[in-house]
Amino acid sequence: MSILVLLRHGKSMWNALNLFTGWVDVPLASEGIEEAIKAGEKLKDYCFDEVYTSLLIRAVETAMIVLAKNGCGKTPVIQHSNGRMREWANFPESIPVLPVYLHEELNERYYGKLQGLNKQEMAEKYGADTVHRWRRSYDIKPPGGESLKDNYERTIPFFKSVIVPKLEQGKDILISAHGNSLRAIVKFIENISDQDIPKFEIPTGKPLIYEYRNSSFIKKCEEDE
Repeated sequence: MSILVLLRHGKSMWNALNLFTGWVDVPLASEGIEEAIKAGEKLKDYCFDEVYTSLLIRAVETAMIVLAKNGCGKTPVIQHSNGRMREWANFPESIPVLPVYLHEELNERYYGKLQGLNKQEMAEKYGADTVHRWRRSYDIKPPGGESLKDNYERTIPFFKSVIVPKLEQGKDILISAHGNSLRAIVKFIENISDQDIPKFEIPTGKPLIYEYRNSSFIKKCEEDE
């Protein structure tokens, strides 16, 4: 058996301003930092073998804050694929390292021309129903951006080729990512229909925990504090 934890990053500075963020690299707000700290408390006894985040700083920050609370004695180290950062990332065997991998496939939906714009103002300009379809429909794209279906088709091949084999090896994995890339993963592992996934919401800073055994995912229900 292995463990998979999915964690949506804490609230970012643009979440607090009600702006479309997408691929804009916006850091956590103070509330998001607090959410990450609370998530770290919940996960402090989980001894992860590997951690995966998107390329976006709010997901990386969330993962590192969570791991700062972890009690397993490993040092989280971002793994660089080339250059001197890779060459210099050498540790003596006496220091247990927790590798942290950053992957574009886990990025949030790309919101195209909406990025940086206020959600309420866009609803007033284009109509609330139109903006709701852009945000929540499975296969309708915002102007110049990705639909959730596009996000699914970007994220799930990575999940199946990289994450699932690690779980098959018995590794415990933490993924710190975004509302839509994580909705894509949950859609896949829980077999949620195209019609039902728009209604599924993942709250910020609240871990989703799954056991993986016999090639199946079993969701663990934990009460919020």
